[in-house]
Amino acid sequence: MRVAAFDRDRIGVIGNDETVVDVTDLLKCYDPLGPEALLPDLIAHFADLRPELARRVAAGGGVPVAEARLRSPLTRPSKIVCLVGNYREGTDRPVQILDLFFKSPEGISGPGDTVVLPPHQASIFHHEAELAVVIGREAKDLAEAEALDAVFGYVVYNDVSARGLGRAGINSFLGKSFDTFAAFGPWIVTKDEVPDPQALHVTVDVNGERRQDYSTADMERPVQELLTYISSVMTLHPGDVICCGTNHQGLGAMQDGDAVVTAISGIGAFTIHVRDEHERAWTRGVDREMAERVKAMAQHPAAQTAAQAGSGGSAR
Repeated sequence: MRVAAFDRDRIGVIGNDETVVDVTDLLKCYDPLGPEALLPDLIAHFADLRPELARRVAAGGGVPVAEARLRSPLTRPSKIVCLVGNYREGTDRPVQILDLFFKSPEGISGPGDTVVLPPHQASIFHHEAELAVVIGREAKDLAEAEALDAVFGYVVYNDVSARGLGRAGINSFLGKSFDTFAAFGPWIVTKDEVPDPQALHVTVDVNGERRQDYSTADMERPVQELLTYISSVMTLHPGDVICCGTNHQGLGAMQDGDAVVTAISGIGAFTIHVRDEHERAWTRGVDREMAERVKAMAQHPAAQTAAQAGSGGSAR
């Protein structure tokens, strides 16, 4: 099942006929405090709601997806937890130390939205395509065998990143939490429709040019392991999102006028647009310097500190 947010504060389910069926009224009985509570309420009560959701989709009568204004399916999760790296970058290196950072919910944007590059003097702004996991129930200290039971579904994520802000190597939050820098879409696909989250194809196209192109099979720590570890640190709640990191081979600059399409097989694709009032420009295409630097760090972890210092910021 595909769960979407659309128009003005509406929650819907996408049918096989590519229409979106409004189910917002089903959530009113839970007395949501505001639009941001609609998705967590749907997730928390999904087992009870699913038969009626399926019945409504089967009955038809939805609006064609092409005519609906899709929004980010995540409105204001209590936590956006992001992985630092978490890909082997095509090498056979040992698994690296797991590290995390939070991203501000103020940064959320969605399909068709505009990512606004701030005036701050970043060295470059990168797209980072990622698989994101939406939590389905309260979870603490999950065993690996039960970790996927705590998943509601999966969503496509673009972790827009400003490089070179803050001190070298520790700029994750500062460079990643500007407004509009957390792009989610086009909808959440429930876990039953994604049999193996480690067998998905992730791409980014900028103005029709293929940039990132990788498989989640290259992930250092799979989804089960991530959920086990993260839940040992913090309690997870319905609607929280875990962003699983990116493969840096294929990153490139985002700049004024760009149309960026982020896609994951079995989930979907969405477009964000880029605006920069200062019209800064970087080399088009894949950032080869970044790709080679991160691959060298993967092959020779001891060189990581020097590489970060040379870049003016970490590759995250």
